[in-house]
Amino acid sequence: MISRALQAEILRLHHSEGWPIGTIARQLRVHHDTVRRVLAQAGVPAPKTLRSSMVEPYRAFIAETLAKYPTLRASRLYAMVRSRGYPGAPDHFRAIVAGLRPRAPAEAYLRLRTLPGEQAQVDWAHFGRLAIGRAVRPLMAFVMVLSYSRQLFLRFYLGASMGYFLRGHVEAFASFNSVPRVLLYDNLKSAVLERVADAIRFHPRLLELAAHYRFQPRPVAIARGNEKGRVERAIRFAREAFFAGRSFRDLDDLNAQALAWCEGEAAQRPCPEDRSRSVRKVFEQERPYLLALPENPFPCEECTEVSVRKSPYARFDWNDYSIPHQHVSRTLLVLATLDTVRILDGTKLIATHPRSYDRSAQIELPGHVEALVAHKRAARMHRAQDRLHHATPSAQTLFLRAAERGAHLGVLTRGLLQLLDSHGAQALETAIAAALAEDAAHLGAVRHFIDTHAHAAGLRPPIAVSLPKDARLERLSVRAQPLSDYDRLTPQRHEHDDNDNTPPAQP
Repeated sequence: MISRALQAEILRLHHSEGWPIGTIARQLRVHHDTVRRVLAQAGVPAPKTLRSSMVEPYRAFIAETLAKYPTLRASRLYAMVRSRGYPGAPDHFRAIVAGLRPRAPAEAYLRLRTLPGEQAQVDWAHFGRLAIGRAVRPLMAFVMVLSYSRQLFLRFYLGASMGYFLRGHVEAFASFNSVPRVLLYDNLKSAVLERVADAIRFHPRLLELAAHYRFQPRPVAIARGNEKGRVERAIRFAREAFFAGRSFRDLDDLNAQALAWCEGEAAQRPCPEDRSRSVRKVFEQERPYLLALPENPFPCEECTEVSVRKSPYARFDWNDYSIPHQHVSRTLLVLATLDTVRILDGTKLIATHPRSYDRSAQIELPGHVEALVAHKRAARMHRAQDRLHHATPSAQTLFLRAAERGAHLGVLTRGLLQLLDSHGAQALETAIAAALAEDAAHLGAVRHFIDTHAHAAGLRPPIAVSLPKDARLERLSVRAQPLSDYDRLTPQRHEHDDNDNTPPAQP
């Protein structure tokens, strides 16, 4: 709005001085539309000073097309008029289309009222992210508000999966100590899997929950967010009055503070339907009209099938949980709560772990690892003994007698394998037979007889050479050196008398 004095000055300059609109606007530092408005209010006809626009020949075509297709994009309209000879630029054309596009009439909404105990509204809300170890998880708030009293339930979870969705319902009903008759949802996937007009396919787990607590799930109409305005306002209230500027140690601390806030400050606020009473007072009036809780809460564990390969670990929620090694290469069932992960093979419980919300962590039970290590050792010993039995038939009798005398079978196995590799199967079989004939069922006797037989046969003792596993050593060629130099040194040592302590002359 401009002052009356400025309006009078505009009229004076126009009538008395004959100034055009542009001059008046520049000199008085006002917009030219303001000058035109003042002159129009005074009954002065607007001068024909505007140039004809290049879009004028196409205005009727644009208006007719928009009347038939109201949501047609300006870029498509521009291509259509461009093919018909329009020479203008697309930026100015968008402004023209915006002025000609028909506007939808404003829609009025009725204020929705509900009976006590009749309805509650449910929704998820995103509150940022929370870092736990190497994992960064979404911080989601499950919100349920009773439509009549506005009693609020707020609970935070590290995600919005179906398990968390069901658990939010169970904990909300426990907080209210009752159940509303109808629960109103947005068309989120946790509630509505598919919808075509009025044909709705609910999530089967939600239907199981509804049957257990005897409430009716009901989605809002498409594009009718006003039908769940109570939970939307409750989420905004929680953001501003609870979460903004709040500090917490971990998720448990945050949920403890949220519960205290719902029972305290949120319950003490005035009820929007009756501001003379608090939400707590109206909720006490509403409680008798709510449904009673069933005897047992709904089982809302997360249930997932996992495929376990050769490693004895089941992957669940970014982490690996150990299992007994006998259950590898199978499909197992994981049942997870907020605190515990249970792993089942069919109906048999094989492992129970505390739940981790980290990423790429290995959660192990010491018994699982120790059993696997013992199994690997036993397997190695079994393979070694099987090799000895095939190479030397007398080895089985040797093991039986050694076991009767309490000998360490692992040491005996390793020693016999070394002798098998160094002397061969025939020599080892002969030595074992000789040891058994002398009733000496131990490794020392076998080594004694194998050395005795080798010496009697004039064989040199084998020299064990262990080279590193390097491919370059396999292609290495070593030239044999003559030993004549050492032979020439031998006579020089005997030229001196044995009793002569004089050292030989230095070269």
